[in-house]
Amino acid sequence: MSELPLSGLLRRERLIVVLGLLGVTALAWAYLVQMSAMMPAMSMPELPMPEWTTGYFIMMFTMWVIMMIGMMLPSVLHVVLLYARVAAHSGADTRPVLRTYLFSVGYLLSWTLFSLAATLLQWGMDSLAMLSPQMSAASPWLGAGILMVAGVYQFTPLKNVCLEHCRGPVDFLSRHWRKGLGGAVRMGFGHGIYCVGCCWVLMALLFVGGVMNLLVIAAITVFVLLEKLAPFGPTGGRLSGVALLVGGVAWLSQLI
Repeated sequence: MSELPLSGLLRRERLIVVLGLLGVTALAWAYLVQMSAMMPAMSMPELPMPEWTTGYFIMMFTMWVIMMIGMMLPSVLHVVLLYARVAAHSGADTRPVLRTYLFSVGYLLSWTLFSLAATLLQWGMDSLAMLSPQMSAASPWLGAGILMVAGVYQFTPLKNVCLEHCRGPVDFLSRHWRKGLGGAVRMGFGHGIYCVGCCWVLMALLFVGGVMNLLVIAAITVFVLLEKLAPFGPTGGRLSGVALLVGGVAWLSQLI
């Protein structure tokens, strides 16, 4: 009988975590849908290219952060729930839900840093006239090059190591467990770094299809989810690498 209250409490805590993260994800996707709908009007040929003022930089950085939240939270939900379960049984303190949310904050902090790098890269590419008004590669050579780099990266040891950590969070949690609220943030950030290492080049494909192309965003989101969770994830990643290389080579062959 003593197990029932505890199991019920754990189910309630997991439900709170799931609903909270799904709510944040839904808000992020609502923002992306709204921004995607605004893009045709913002990128009309007769309109001048926007200047990179402080306000515009902040807007682009915010866009990248929200986009990463919408794309990456679904693929890390299983890790967050595993952390919540371990935190509830660790007995370190009586705030497993708060610690779990802080773990998620640490995870998203790593993608926030990535968003800063992506915004700086977009700024640099825009300054060199390498991007179209749709925020995609203005040169077919650049687009083909990004495809090929992304394809090659799928076969690198770094990609494999990072993907293993994303697919096997039990080993990560056991080896990097830290107590307390600060420890939760550090653990989330550490796991997020592995995810950035696994997926950063896939995010570069946004510069091929258009940074705010909703179909491209959704496709990358689904692929990342399958790569991390599906039994065929690693194999699918290598097959995608072949497909990206073939696509890049085929694109180049049309330009030569």
